[in-house]
Amino acid sequence: MTERPTEPRTDVPATSDTAITPPDSVVLRTGALSWLFPRRTALVSVGLALVIAVVVALATFASSTGLSAADTLGGLLGTGDRMTVMLIQDFRLPRILVGLMVGAALGVSGCLTQTLAGNRLATPDIIGVNEGATAAVVASVVGSSTAMVGDWWLGPLGAVGAAIVVVACAGGAGTRGYRVLVVGIGVSTLVGAVTDLVMSRQNENTAGGVFLWSVGSLNGRDYGVGRPLLLCLVVLLPLALIAGRRLDVMRFDDDMAAALGVNIRLVRGLTLALAVALAGVAVGIGGPIAFVALASPILAGRLYGPTRVPIVGSALVGAGLIAAADALGRVIAPVEIPVGVVTSVLGGPFLLWVLISGDGRARTGSPSRRSSRKG
Repeated sequence: MTERPTEPRTDVPATSDTAITPPDSVVLRTGALSWLFPRRTALVSVGLALVIAVVVALATFASSTGLSAADTLGGLLGTGDRMTVMLIQDFRLPRILVGLMVGAALGVSGCLTQTLAGNRLATPDIIGVNEGATAAVVASVVGSSTAMVGDWWLGPLGAVGAAIVVVACAGGAGTRGYRVLVVGIGVSTLVGAVTDLVMSRQNENTAGGVFLWSVGSLNGRDYGVGRPLLLCLVVLLPLALIAGRRLDVMRFDDDMAAALGVNIRLVRGLTLALAVALAGVAVGIGGPIAFVALASPILAGRLYGPTRVPIVGSALVGAGLIAAADALGRVIAPVEIPVGVVTSVLGGPFLLWVLISGDGRARTGSPSRRSSRKG
Protein backbone atom coordinates (compact mmCIF):
# COMPACT_ATOMS: atom_id res chain seq x y z
CA MET A 1 0.00 0.00 0.00
CA THR A 2 1.49 3.30 -1.09
CA GLU A 3 1.40 6.20 1.39
CA ARG A 4 0.10 9.45 0.08
CA PRO A 5 2.44 12.43 0.54
CA THR A 6 1.50 14.58 3.50
CA GLU A 7 0.16 17.95 2.49
CA PRO A 8 1.30 20.99 4.44
CA ARG A 9 -1.18 22.14 7.05
CA THR A 10 -2.76 25.47 6.37
CA ASP A 11 -4.32 25.93 9.82
CA VAL A 12 -0.93 26.57 11.49
CA PRO A 13 0.40 30.09 10.94
CA ALA A 14 3.84 30.23 9.39
CA THR A 15 6.69 31.68 11.36
CA SER A 16 7.23 35.31 10.42
CA ASP A 17 9.35 38.21 11.48
CA THR A 18 6.45 39.65 13.44
CA ALA A 19 6.54 36.68 15.81
CA ILE A 20 10.00 37.57 17.07
CA THR A 21 10.19 41.29 16.37
CA PRO A 22 9.97 43.51 19.49
CA PRO A 23 6.72 45.46 19.59
CA ASP A 24 8.55 48.80 19.39
CA SER A 25 10.54 47.91 16.26
CA VAL A 26 10.05 47.12 12.60
CA VAL A 27 12.11 44.93 10.24
CA LEU A 28 13.57 46.73 7.22
CA ARG A 29 14.85 44.63 4.32
CA THR A 30 17.17 45.42 1.42
CA GLY A 31 17.74 42.36 -0.71
CA ALA A 32 19.41 39.72 1.44
CA LEU A 33 20.07 42.18 4.24
CA SER A 34 17.66 43.03 7.04
CA TRP A 35 17.77 45.57 9.84
CA LEU A 36 15.73 45.77 13.02
CA PHE A 37 14.75 49.44 13.16
CA PRO A 38 13.87 50.63 16.70
CA ARG A 39 10.83 52.71 15.79
CA ARG A 40 9.96 53.90 19.30
CA THR A 41 13.58 54.70 20.11
CA ALA A 42 13.93 56.79 16.96
CA LEU A 43 10.71 58.72 17.53
CA VAL A 44 11.48 59.46 21.18
CA SER A 45 15.05 60.48 20.32
CA VAL A 46 13.84 62.93 17.70
CA GLY A 47 11.32 64.33 20.19
CA LEU A 48 13.99 64.77 22.86
CA ALA A 49 16.32 66.44 20.37
CA LEU A 50 13.60 68.96 19.55
CA VAL A 51 12.98 69.60 23.25
CA ILE A 52 16.72 70.16 23.79
CA ALA A 53 16.77 72.62 20.87
CA VAL A 54 13.99 74.61 22.54
CA VAL A 55 15.77 74.48 25.92
CA VAL A 56 19.02 75.70 24.34
CA ALA A 57 17.19 78.58 22.69
CA LEU A 58 15.59 79.59 25.99
CA ALA A 59 18.91 79.18 27.83
CA THR A 60 20.58 81.49 25.32
CA PHE A 61 18.13 84.25 26.18
CA ALA A 62 18.03 83.51 29.94
CA SER A 63 20.06 86.24 31.59
CA SER A 64 20.95 87.26 35.13
CA THR A 65 22.40 90.56 33.91
CA GLY A 66 19.17 92.10 32.64
CA LEU A 67 19.91 91.82 28.92
CA SER A 68 16.80 92.21 26.80
CA ALA A 69 15.85 89.68 24.13
CA ALA A 70 16.80 92.19 21.41
CA ASP A 71 20.24 92.74 22.94
CA THR A 72 20.78 89.00 23.28
CA LEU A 73 19.78 88.43 19.66
CA GLY A 74 22.16 91.15 18.55
CA GLY A 75 24.98 89.57 20.54
CA LEU A 76 24.16 86.16 19.08
CA LEU A 77 24.24 87.48 15.52
CA GLY A 78 27.30 89.67 16.17
CA THR A 79 25.48 92.93 15.43
CA GLY A 80 25.31 94.27 19.00
CA ASP A 81 27.89 96.20 20.96
CA ARG A 82 31.25 94.59 21.63
CA MET A 83 30.59 93.70 25.27
CA THR A 84 27.26 92.04 24.49
CA VAL A 85 28.74 90.04 21.63
CA MET A 86 31.57 88.86 23.89
CA LEU A 87 29.13 87.96 26.68
CA ILE A 88 26.92 85.84 24.40
CA GLN A 89 29.46 84.28 22.04
CA ASP A 90 32.45 83.86 24.34
CA PHE A 91 30.75 83.06 27.64
CA ARG A 92 27.11 82.02 27.39
CA LEU A 93 27.17 79.79 24.29
CA PRO A 94 30.28 77.83 25.38
CA ARG A 95 28.75 77.40 28.82
CA ILE A 96 25.55 75.97 27.33
CA LEU A 97 27.44 73.58 25.05
CA VAL A 98 29.67 72.39 27.90
CA GLY A 99 26.56 71.88 30.04
CA LEU A 100 24.98 69.71 27.34
CA MET A 101 28.08 67.52 27.16
CA VAL A 102 28.41 67.27 30.95
CA GLY A 103 24.75 66.25 31.21
CA ALA A 104 25.15 63.62 28.49
CA ALA A 105 28.19 62.15 30.23
CA LEU A 106 26.42 62.00 33.61
CA GLY A 107 23.28 60.49 32.08
CA VAL A 108 25.13 57.69 30.32
CA SER A 109 27.30 57.02 33.37
CA GLY A 110 24.22 56.67 35.54
CA CYS A 111 22.54 54.38 33.01
CA LEU A 112 25.56 52.06 32.93
CA THR A 113 25.93 51.84 36.72
CA GLN A 114 22.20 51.35 37.33
CA THR A 115 21.96 48.55 34.78
CA LEU A 116 25.20 46.95 35.90
CA ALA A 117 24.24 46.89 39.58
CA GLY A 118 20.57 46.14 38.97
CA ASN A 119 19.57 49.00 41.26
CA ARG A 120 18.18 52.42 40.40
CA LEU A 121 20.11 54.06 43.25
CA ALA A 122 23.52 52.83 42.07
CA THR A 123 24.69 56.07 40.45
CA PRO A 124 28.13 57.71 40.47
CA ASP A 125 27.07 60.44 42.90
CA ILE A 126 25.81 57.90 45.43
CA ILE A 127 28.44 55.15 45.25
CA GLY A 128 31.39 57.46 45.83
CA VAL A 129 32.73 58.01 42.31
CA ASN A 130 31.79 61.69 42.19
CA GLU A 131 33.21 62.28 45.65
CA GLY A 132 36.51 60.75 44.57
CA ALA A 133 36.67 63.05 41.55
CA THR A 134 35.80 66.03 43.72
CA ALA A 135 38.47 65.15 46.29
CA ALA A 136 41.16 64.94 43.60
CA VAL A 137 40.34 68.38 42.22
CA VAL A 138 40.06 69.94 45.69
CA ALA A 139 43.39 68.42 46.74
CA SER A 140 45.07 70.24 43.87
CA VAL A 141 44.37 73.64 45.48
CA VAL A 142 45.91 72.82 48.86
CA GLY A 143 48.25 75.66 49.70
CA SER A 144 47.15 77.73 46.72
CA SER A 145 46.62 81.46 47.15
CA THR A 146 44.10 81.69 44.31
CA ALA A 147 40.50 80.57 44.02
CA MET A 148 41.12 78.54 40.86
CA VAL A 149 40.37 74.81 40.96
CA GLY A 150 42.78 72.29 39.52
CA ASP A 151 42.91 70.84 36.03
CA TRP A 152 39.82 68.98 34.84
CA TRP A 153 41.74 65.75 34.18
CA LEU A 154 42.20 65.29 37.93
CA GLY A 155 38.50 64.38 38.08
CA PRO A 156 38.82 61.09 36.16
CA LEU A 157 41.88 60.13 38.23
CA GLY A 158 40.00 60.65 41.49
CA ALA A 159 36.96 58.82 40.15
CA VAL A 160 39.08 55.81 39.19
CA GLY A 161 40.68 55.76 42.63
CA ALA A 162 37.31 55.85 44.40
CA ALA A 163 35.88 53.16 42.11
CA ILE A 164 38.81 50.86 42.82
CA VAL A 165 38.28 51.26 46.59
CA VAL A 166 34.52 50.65 46.31
CA VAL A 167 34.85 47.58 44.09
CA ALA A 168 37.65 46.10 46.21
CA CYS A 169 35.75 46.59 49.46
CA ALA A 170 32.50 45.27 47.93
CA GLY A 171 34.15 42.07 46.74
CA GLY A 172 34.61 42.64 43.02
CA ALA A 173 32.78 44.06 40.01
CA GLY A 174 30.35 41.13 39.93
CA THR A 175 29.04 41.84 43.42
CA ARG A 176 25.33 42.28 44.03
CA GLY A 177 24.07 45.83 43.72
CA TYR A 178 23.18 46.33 47.36
CA ARG A 179 26.75 45.63 48.49
CA VAL A 180 28.12 48.16 46.03
CA LEU A 181 25.57 50.68 47.31
CA VAL A 182 26.39 50.17 50.98
CA VAL A 183 30.15 50.29 50.43
CA GLY A 184 29.80 53.24 48.05
CA ILE A 185 27.79 55.26 50.53
CA GLY A 186 30.41 54.60 53.20
CA VAL A 187 33.29 55.58 50.91
CA SER A 188 31.39 58.64 49.70
CA THR A 189 30.79 59.80 53.28
CA LEU A 190 34.43 59.28 54.26
CA VAL A 191 35.89 60.99 51.20
CA GLY A 192 33.39 63.83 51.50
CA ALA A 193 34.38 64.41 55.12
CA VAL A 194 38.06 64.51 54.19
CA THR A 195 37.30 66.96 51.38
CA ASP A 196 35.40 69.23 53.76
CA LEU A 197 38.30 69.07 56.22
CA VAL A 198 40.78 70.08 53.51
CA MET A 199 38.58 72.99 52.42
CA SER A 200 38.16 74.20 56.00
CA ARG A 201 41.93 74.55 56.34
CA GLN A 202 42.28 76.81 53.29
CA ASN A 203 42.24 80.58 53.21
CA GLU A 204 38.93 82.33 52.69
CA ASN A 205 39.59 83.23 49.06
CA THR A 206 40.54 79.70 48.01
CA ALA A 207 37.78 78.02 50.03
CA GLY A 208 35.13 80.31 48.55
CA GLY A 209 36.19 79.65 44.97
CA VAL A 210 36.45 75.90 45.45
CA PHE A 211 33.10 75.76 47.25
CA LEU A 212 31.31 77.31 44.26
CA TRP A 213 32.73 74.58 42.02
CA SER A 214 32.15 71.81 44.58
CA VAL A 215 28.37 72.29 44.53
CA GLY A 216 28.34 71.96 40.74
CA SER A 217 28.79 75.03 38.56
CA LEU A 218 29.33 75.80 34.88
CA ASN A 219 30.40 79.35 35.53
CA GLY A 220 33.46 80.27 33.46
CA ARG A 221 33.45 77.05 31.43
CA ASP A 222 34.45 77.80 27.85
CA TYR A 223 35.69 76.13 24.70
CA GLY A 224 39.04 75.47 26.37
CA VAL A 225 37.48 72.69 28.46
CA GLY A 226 34.76 71.96 25.91
CA ARG A 227 37.18 70.61 23.32
CA PRO A 228 38.75 67.88 25.49
CA LEU A 229 35.30 67.01 26.83
CA LEU A 230 33.99 66.60 23.28
CA LEU A 231 36.96 64.40 22.43
CA CYS A 232 36.29 62.21 25.46
CA LEU A 233 32.64 61.83 24.50
CA VAL A 234 33.52 60.97 20.89
CA VAL A 235 35.63 58.09 22.23
CA LEU A 236 33.52 56.95 25.20
CA LEU A 237 29.93 57.20 23.94
CA PRO A 238 30.34 54.68 21.07
CA LEU A 239 31.95 52.30 23.56
CA ALA A 240 28.99 52.83 25.88
CA LEU A 241 26.60 51.95 23.04
CA ILE A 242 28.53 48.72 22.45
CA ALA A 243 28.43 47.95 26.18
CA GLY A 244 24.70 48.63 26.17
CA ARG A 245 24.18 45.89 23.58
CA ARG A 246 25.91 43.41 25.91
CA LEU A 247 23.99 44.66 28.92
CA ASP A 248 20.76 44.01 27.01
CA VAL A 249 21.57 40.30 27.20
CA MET A 250 22.92 40.36 30.76
CA ARG A 251 19.71 41.83 32.17
CA PHE A 252 18.01 38.45 32.01
CA ASP A 253 20.39 35.96 33.58
CA ASP A 254 24.14 35.40 33.80
CA ASP A 255 23.84 31.81 32.59
CA MET A 256 21.81 32.84 29.56
CA ALA A 257 24.26 35.62 28.75
CA ALA A 258 27.20 33.23 29.00
CA ALA A 259 25.38 30.72 26.76
CA LEU A 260 24.96 33.46 24.16
CA GLY A 261 28.70 34.10 24.16
CA VAL A 262 28.96 37.12 26.46
CA ASN A 263 32.11 37.33 28.59
CA ILE A 264 30.35 38.48 31.75
CA ARG A 265 33.42 39.40 33.78
CA LEU A 266 34.97 41.36 30.92
CA VAL A 267 31.74 43.21 30.10
CA ARG A 268 31.20 44.17 33.74
CA GLY A 269 34.75 45.42 34.14
CA LEU A 270 34.72 47.47 30.93
CA THR A 271 31.24 48.85 31.63
CA LEU A 272 32.27 49.99 35.09
CA ALA A 273 35.42 51.57 33.64
CA LEU A 274 33.34 53.46 31.07
CA ALA A 275 30.90 54.70 33.71
CA VAL A 276 33.71 55.86 35.97
CA ALA A 277 35.52 57.63 33.12
CA LEU A 278 32.36 59.46 32.00
CA ALA A 279 31.49 60.53 35.55
CA GLY A 280 35.06 61.60 36.28
CA VAL A 281 35.29 63.78 33.17
CA ALA A 282 31.91 65.37 33.88
CA VAL A 283 32.77 66.13 37.51
CA GLY A 284 36.24 67.38 36.64
CA ILE A 285 34.71 70.01 34.35
CA GLY A 286 31.31 70.84 35.88
CA GLY A 287 31.74 69.79 39.48
CA PRO A 288 29.64 67.15 41.29
CA ILE A 289 26.24 68.08 39.82
CA ALA A 290 23.78 65.99 41.81
CA PHE A 291 20.87 63.76 40.74
CA VAL A 292 21.33 64.04 36.96
CA ALA A 293 22.91 60.59 36.81
CA LEU A 294 20.02 59.24 38.89
CA ALA A 295 17.13 60.87 37.09
CA SER A 296 18.24 60.64 33.46
CA PRO A 297 18.19 56.82 33.07
CA ILE A 298 14.91 56.49 34.95
CA LEU A 299 13.16 59.11 32.83
CA ALA A 300 14.70 57.67 29.66
CA GLY A 301 13.54 54.19 30.62
CA ARG A 302 9.98 55.47 30.99
CA LEU A 303 10.12 57.11 27.57
CA TYR A 304 11.94 54.40 25.64
CA GLY A 305 10.29 51.35 27.20
CA PRO A 306 11.79 48.15 28.65
CA THR A 307 13.11 46.62 25.43
CA ARG A 308 16.60 48.14 25.50
CA VAL A 309 19.10 49.80 27.80
CA PRO A 310 18.49 53.50 26.97
CA ILE A 311 22.04 54.74 26.44
CA VAL A 312 21.09 57.37 23.85
CA GLY A 313 18.01 58.40 25.80
CA SER A 314 19.98 58.86 29.01
CA ALA A 315 22.46 61.09 27.19
CA LEU A 316 19.68 63.23 25.71
CA VAL A 317 17.72 63.52 28.96
CA GLY A 318 20.87 64.35 30.93
CA ALA A 319 21.87 67.05 28.45
CA GLY A 320 18.41 68.59 28.58
CA LEU A 321 18.28 68.54 32.38
CA ILE A 322 21.62 70.33 32.77
CA ALA A 323 20.78 72.97 30.17
CA ALA A 324 17.37 73.63 31.74
CA ALA A 325 18.70 73.71 35.31
CA ASP A 326 21.54 76.07 34.39
CA ALA A 327 19.16 78.44 32.62
CA LEU A 328 16.73 78.29 35.53
CA GLY A 329 19.49 79.18 37.98
CA ARG A 330 20.18 82.38 36.04
CA VAL A 331 16.62 83.74 36.15
CA ILE A 332 14.87 82.57 39.36
CA ALA A 333 16.86 84.83 41.70
CA PRO A 334 18.63 88.20 41.58
CA VAL A 335 21.94 86.38 42.09
CA GLU A 336 22.88 83.43 39.88
CA ILE A 337 22.32 80.02 41.49
CA PRO A 338 24.80 77.27 40.56
CA VAL A 339 23.37 74.48 38.45
CA GLY A 340 24.23 71.89 41.11
CA VAL A 341 22.05 73.65 43.66
CA VAL A 342 19.12 73.71 41.24
CA THR A 343 19.42 69.99 40.45
CA SER A 344 19.72 69.17 44.15
CA VAL A 345 16.54 71.08 44.98
CA LEU A 346 14.65 69.38 42.15
CA GLY A 347 16.32 66.02 42.72
CA GLY A 348 15.31 65.64 46.36
CA PRO A 349 11.60 65.11 45.64
CA PHE A 350 12.53 62.92 42.67
CA LEU A 351 14.62 60.66 44.91
CA LEU A 352 11.73 60.35 47.34
CA TRP A 353 9.46 59.38 44.44
CA VAL A 354 11.96 56.71 43.35
CA LEU A 355 12.12 55.28 46.88
CA ILE A 356 8.35 55.32 47.41
CA SER A 357 7.25 54.13 43.98
CA GLY A 358 9.29 50.91 43.84
CA ASP A 359 11.58 48.46 45.59
CA GLY A 360 14.79 50.09 44.36
CA ARG A 361 15.58 47.62 41.60
CA ALA A 362 16.72 49.09 38.33
CA ARG A 363 13.87 49.24 35.85
CA THR A 364 15.91 51.22 33.36
CA GLY A 365 15.07 49.26 30.27
CA SER A 366 15.07 46.02 32.28
CA PRO A 367 12.52 43.33 31.54
CA SER A 368 11.66 41.29 34.57
CA ARG A 369 13.29 37.91 34.89
CA ARG A 370 9.93 36.37 35.56
CA SER A 371 8.69 37.57 32.20
CA SER A 372 11.79 36.28 30.48
CA ARG A 373 11.27 32.82 31.92
CA LYS A 374 7.66 32.75 30.78
CA GLY A 375 8.61 33.90 27.29
